[in-house]
Amino acid sequence: MRYAFMLLLVFAPIEAQTPPPPPQYEVVPELPGAGRPIAIETHRARRASLCEHIGDGVIVIGSGAQFDLEQLVLQDRDFRPDDYFFYFTGLESPNTWLVLVASSTSPDQEILFLPPRDPRAEQWTGKKLGPGPDAVRLTGIRKVRAMLPDSVGAAVENLVKQSRGPLFTTQRHETQVHPLVARWSRNGIDAVSIIPTIDSMRVVKDETELAALRRAIHITTEAHKAAMRIVRPGMHEYQVEATIEYTFRNLGADRVGFPSIVGSGPNTTVLHYDVNRRQIEDGDLVLADIGAEWGQYTADVTRTFPANGRFTDRQKEIYNLVLGAQLAVIDAIKPGVTIRDLDVVARRFMSSHSGDLCGQQNCVSYFIHGLGHWLGMRVHDVGDYSMPLEPGMVFTLEPGIYIPGEDLGIRIEDDVLVTENGCEVLSVGAPKTVEEVESLMNSISSRFTRSNS
Repeated sequence: MRYAFMLLLVFAPIEAQTPPPPPQYEVVPELPGAGRPIAIETHRARRASLCEHIGDGVIVIGSGAQFDLEQLVLQDRDFRPDDYFFYFTGLESPNTWLVLVASSTSPDQEILFLPPRDPRAEQWTGKKLGPGPDAVRLTGIRKVRAMLPDSVGAAVENLVKQSRGPLFTTQRHETQVHPLVARWSRNGIDAVSIIPTIDSMRVVKDETELAALRRAIHITTEAHKAAMRIVRPGMHEYQVEATIEYTFRNLGADRVGFPSIVGSGPNTTVLHYDVNRRQIEDGDLVLADIGAEWGQYTADVTRTFPANGRFTDRQKEIYNLVLGAQLAVIDAIKPGVTIRDLDVVARRFMSSHSGDLCGQQNCVSYFIHGLGHWLGMRVHDVGDYSMPLEPGMVFTLEPGIYIPGEDLGIRIEDDVLVTENGCEVLSVGAPKTVEEVESLMNSISSRFTRSNS
């Protein structure tokens, strides 16, 4: 017994002290936000592609403003750039505007409007990127101007007058018209939404996007393994959540992609449960639906595991039915099919393999949500579920069965990348089969961690 205890002491800390390597990038102090270098050529190619799509016109995209710390209760930082702005600039600078002038008869133009630097304000906020040679060098945008009162409004009006095309914006809701857009409307300039065009570009991910997604997903799978190692009956859901989100930040995540869902027992049957306050009991399953965000791209991975490290026979039966449906879908993924087609595959498998597992009802009646969703800068990213799959598309697969009468909910969710011949499961690092989950949870280091938590 003494020798076994010594083994636990020797081997448990080794696993804890050897996390995956941190993101490979050098911090750029001049850049706000995470200070990551901007993939200049990637973002330049995206801007050129957008201009080519529209032919002629002026495109205006704002980064958004910081949230008011005095007015809002914030759960993270006070600024996250607008997705469309970030997609074309890679820049995390508030109150900034990108103006593109597309022309079918002359070279396109790119203008970045940055707020002037304010040394006194930077004592509170940290160093900001302002107009000047540094901004040109770090963003790859050759024309950088100061964001002064009326500078953007007047410049855009002049550019529209000279353009053969309309004014395009990423304005989303007519009830939330930006003052600049309202001004242009009063001056007789109609603003056309460019969102459908940009969304069609964003559905297929480029290599820069895939690199960010892979990092976010890797961090998330490590958090799942950390949760499986630490969980035990008697803990509260929020303690498991704390382990998950500690792992996120410890491995370099910028923030959570969405509120972490950690439900046990009856809460496994509540799809978007995120209160995470119940005490976990022996025999419970724990469902963790989580996603780290890295470089403004988020993961979304779900695992369901037994609090005591062992599935009951009943839990195994339902679990393997859900897993079988997911694996059948993974085998069916290929370019040309749609997510709706794959949803049919999952339900057919579940229906034909249910037997009497769910009594008089077919188990498919307890699969109460869609199969999955697009994934990218948002956990429910842009895309049409009827569009044929293409290589480079990324989406989630999350079949589930939820039986409230038994306090039994099981969801298994992975993030997949469509390839030329099928798909790649990006979240393969998180244990998924019954054997893999139980093996991790009952390894020497995991038992030691759980018994001392």
